[in-house]
Amino acid sequence: MSGHFLGRKLGQAAVTIVAIVLLNFVLFRLMPGSPDRILLRNPNATPEAIAAIRERWGLDKPLFPDQLVDYIAATARFDLGDSFKFRGQTVGDVILDRVGPTVLLVGLGELISVIVGLAIGAYAGWKRGGVVDRVGSSVSLVLYSMPYFVIGMPLIVILAAGLGWFPTSGMQDVGAETGFVGGLVDLARHLALPLLTVSLGLIGQYSILMRSAIIETRSEDYITTARAKGLPDGRVLRRHAFPNALLPMVTLIAINFGYVIAGAITAEIVFSWPGLGTLTITALSARDYPVLQGIFLLVAISVVIANLLADLVYGVLDPRVRV
Repeated sequence: MSGHFLGRKLGQAAVTIVAIVLLNFVLFRLMPGSPDRILLRNPNATPEAIAAIRERWGLDKPLFPDQLVDYIAATARFDLGDSFKFRGQTVGDVILDRVGPTVLLVGLGELISVIVGLAIGAYAGWKRGGVVDRVGSSVSLVLYSMPYFVIGMPLIVILAAGLGWFPTSGMQDVGAETGFVGGLVDLARHLALPLLTVSLGLIGQYSILMRSAIIETRSEDYITTARAKGLPDGRVLRRHAFPNALLPMVTLIAINFGYVIAGAITAEIVFSWPGLGTLTITALSARDYPVLQGIFLLVAISVVIANLLADLVYGVLDPRVRV
């Protein structure tokens, strides 16, 4: 890989991150509502008390340039500030407590959906017009068009409330077993429905895109040559069609892995999963600028890095994109 190609991609990522930092400052200050009122939690607060709170948190300074300069300087030091809502905790600590559940949920969902979606899409595209293609494509389109909460609510009604097989919310039962095995089983029971929801929501897009890539690859000359040599269809699919059809999937997989940090907000809300999604809603209701800025910055930079890695991997797999 040439240094020019690598330097160009790194430069583009750096410029994007700078733009994200500036947008991050402006975006949440455009929201209606005043955080100082929420900080005091008292509608009858005196002007003096409000002024003291604003001074303590730096809200009395002009947005431009004072607050902007302070924000950029603190961000450069990796100091995201203190949370308005969670008193006595830094933004880093608050977010760190919620990253694990989100990565566990959406990361496993992404892994399962990649494996299942690519398998269904590859087989459906290779056997175009068959039963698997018709059924798989129809189901994939339905799943792709459904938001997470539409998938999750029936699962709660049927499997949790109706049959009682799984809990309806949370990450663990109060008073659950403290042993390793007991805790793992309890976690698995709580994780099952949210994980199924996220996996089903992601399988559709992977299956649809992989099917299209396989259909396009089938018309290539090297596929015709492989078949003319008498190679079995299964081997042609595995050794020739599937690896080349993976090229357009690299970008989608990388982007979605970037969104693992963001999490499926609606899925977390439906199942009261204690991740970044529920934290975002809590911070929004409290006008907790520092926490919102921290979440947005973490998510946006994760997506930028994931796209950068996708570009670099794509450049390795297909040298033509480096030109």
